[in-house]
Amino acid sequence: MAVDDPEIDKPEPNEPETGALTREQYAALADFRFRLRRFMAFSEAAAARAGLPPQQHQALLTLAGHAGRAPATVGLLAEQLLIAPHSAAELVTRMVEGGLLTKVRVAEDRRRSALSLTPHAEALLRTLTAAHLEELRGLAPVLADVLASATR
Repeated sequence: MAVDDPEIDKPEPNEPETGALTREQYAALADFRFRLRRFMAFSEAAAARAGLPPQQHQALLTLAGHAGRAPATVGLLAEQLLIAPHSAAELVTRMVEGGLLTKVRVAEDRRRSALSLTPHAEALLRTLTAAHLEELRGLAPVLADVLASATR
């Protein structure tokens, strides 16, 4: 009967165990998350300066980017924003009252409403998107490097 020696299968100090991460990978993941949080803080501050709560900004992005054949609905917002349907319905109500969205019943299914951005919302979103794209242009190479380090 062979005797198991735990020292034989033990990795070298800087060598990761199977499934384990190196210190450098942990550092890269931490840096990646930090940079994402900084971008989110930038995004929230930019939305606030434009007079929008961050969730409304995200809703505008979702609706503007919707490319499906079916109209954008409260259900789509709930799914994309990771919120409950009733929370999405309340968000839509606030945005309609705020002049950001229009809501029209879908002819094929009167239980659902199609959502569209108003011209005011489109103008706000254009301004915010320009600022976000500028921020991302500077951040993209750094994020790519950090992500590459984390996944090596």
